Amino acid sequence: MTSEKCLAKGSSKPGPVPKGLIRVYSMRFCPFAQRTRLVLNAKGIKHETINIHLKEKPEWYLEMNPLGQVPTLETSDGEVIYESSITCEYLDEEYPQNKLLPSSPYGKAQQKMMLEYFSKVIPLFYKIAFGKAKGEDVSGVEAELKEKFTKLNKDLAKKETKYFGGDSITMIDYLMWPWFERLGPYGLKNCLEEQHCELQKWIARMMEDPAVKTIMHCEENHTAFIKSFAEGKPDYDYGL
Repeated sequence: MTSEKCLAKGSSKPGPVPKGLIRVYSMRFCPFAQRTRLVLNAKGIKHETINIHLKEKPEWYLEMNPLGQVPTLETSDGEVIYESSITCEYLDEEYPQNKLLPSSPYGKAQQKMMLEYFSKVIPLFYKIAFGKAKGEDVSGVEAELKEKFTKLNKDLAKKETKYFGGDSITMIDYLMWPWFERLGPYGLKNCLEEQHCELQKWIARMMEDPAVKTIMHCEENHTAFIKSFAEGKPDYDYGL
């Protein structure tokens, strides 16, 4: 079973996960769930997707994941894993093909430190996007985000690599990407300045990645969803 339209309160619980598959509970426009979907696609893992209505969550979903968030993974053995970075690490360990995490403990620690830094950047995306929607002055937050982009740009320049984990895409790139896909719809392109040339090159390379292209939404769809979300009536099925 794969659902495009989201399942809401009162819906029937999907049946067991078929053997040979793993199921991801997602929401089409959620950047955190997109992390997991990117890893599934990059590693070529056979899976099915069930989309969840996050305003009217099914009762059975809350029993599965008490946090009520996406993503959640469910295996054919009934095992449940949630939280985006945890699901991605699980997938990389459980499915050995196309490894995305470094093999060395130090390499893994480096990526976790970078992810911790980026987790402090994510709230700025929302402060600017929803601040603008409310007509607020977001110039101070924009200046802060530009500083964060400058640091990321310096990190890439210092590494002298195409991606944040080397010259091929690794886990950290997929964990950061969803928010960069939304720069235009969030009204943040002005925060990406001429001096951020390495970061701009990284964005261009990521947009050519097969996994990214497979699940990418166009700017129009992202913009429409963000508008509906800001108005308090998120249209999780927009475009279907």
